[in-house]
Amino acid sequence: MGILRSFNIGISGLNASGQGMGVIGDNIANAGTTGFKASRAEFQDVLAKSLKGIDGGDQFGAGVHLAHIKPMMNQGDVTRTDNITDLAISGDGFFKVEAPFGAGFTRDGSMHFNKDGELVNSDGYKVLGFAASEDGTITNKQEPIKLGSTAIPASGSKEVKLNMNIDSRSDVIEFNPEQPEKTANYMHTMTVYDNIGTARLITVTYNKVGNNQWKYRAMADGKDIEGGEMGKLYEQASGTLTFNDKGVLQEEVSDSNSFNFNKGAAQGQVIKFDFGKSLAEGGTGLDASTQYGSDSHINRTTQDGNSAGTLASLSFNDDGILTAVYDNGEQRDISQIAVAKFENNEGLFKVGKNLYKESRNSGQPALGKPGEGGRGDVLAKSLELSNVDIANEFVGLMTAQRNFQANSRTLTTADQMLQEVLNIKR
Repeated sequence: MGILRSFNIGISGLNASGQGMGVIGDNIANAGTTGFKASRAEFQDVLAKSLKGIDGGDQFGAGVHLAHIKPMMNQGDVTRTDNITDLAISGDGFFKVEAPFGAGFTRDGSMHFNKDGELVNSDGYKVLGFAASEDGTITNKQEPIKLGSTAIPASGSKEVKLNMNIDSRSDVIEFNPEQPEKTANYMHTMTVYDNIGTARLITVTYNKVGNNQWKYRAMADGKDIEGGEMGKLYEQASGTLTFNDKGVLQEEVSDSNSFNFNKGAAQGQVIKFDFGKSLAEGGTGLDASTQYGSDSHINRTTQDGNSAGTLASLSFNDDGILTAVYDNGEQRDISQIAVAKFENNEGLFKVGKNLYKESRNSGQPALGKPGEGGRGDVLAKSLELSNVDIANEFVGLMTAQRNFQANSRTLTTADQMLQEVLNIKR
């Protein structure tokens, strides 16, 4: 009887509307959940009977059922925070964590360091990244992000880089180490480090010895030199700089180089002096030291030594690279956050705790660095908010409620019709 079929159709509508309400309710409940992705209920009709057989066009429907719950993987709003370990992905991709069930993936970038110095999420699951080598270069080695030692050892200076201009108008002067201020065409001081990390002040003098040719000397006070006399300068390194007639560095030749610092430092420390890539070294001379007709001056000096230091602060940059800053002024890259990309984000399987896991529908994750191969950028001191639109969800609530009411009318009307059939016998 068609009336009885109407009962089943009405019940299917009530069930579908109730399940749709559950999806909407879950969205609303997670409107404040970091990195949450809303879902959408998708319904399909149910075909029961055709009046004219398989080729007929007149068909009875048998109601409705919830066919799919589609995740909405669009970007959520990003908010700024003051926490250095808060991260957000702008674009495609997921953070990878070591969960009890295996590899977990999340958009929730609320992280912190545990007592072992490991970067973990709110549930204590380790976050995966790419480790840095000893020189701070990010490698392709995947491992949990960990601080390691919070101290760095002292390192002696091995190279000094100088960028400067020497006045070509200077006269040739005979240098006297006992009167460097009066007998040097130009001089400046800088700090280097011995092999045990002690800062040492050296004086570098420059003397013109001929047309386009200069002699430099690196000198240290006797108080820092083994067997030296305080107040007296001792030559530790020297060399010759040759320029062409355009003021470009033609050649740099080291004559001697042996620093003999005292107070426990190793003797014979070699510190290379680099005035830029000369023409003889295949350079253009554009970024090397010059000899122009203007006052001598230093543009920039850098050296690669440091004293021992302890960790002072940490920071992530917008490339997802974790950098440690030490109290001796040194900075070292520790790791770079990894971003996993899937062919089908909607196919990921929700496991709770803001985590997803791989499924056959999602495909396998491709782990890479932020901003590469279509992966999103990582934003430091930021969190991605839920992408739930409350206004749309409230409209969906009203729609689901009306659908539920309408299907309930199908049941009450069918019941009244059946009651009339039962009354026929009376």
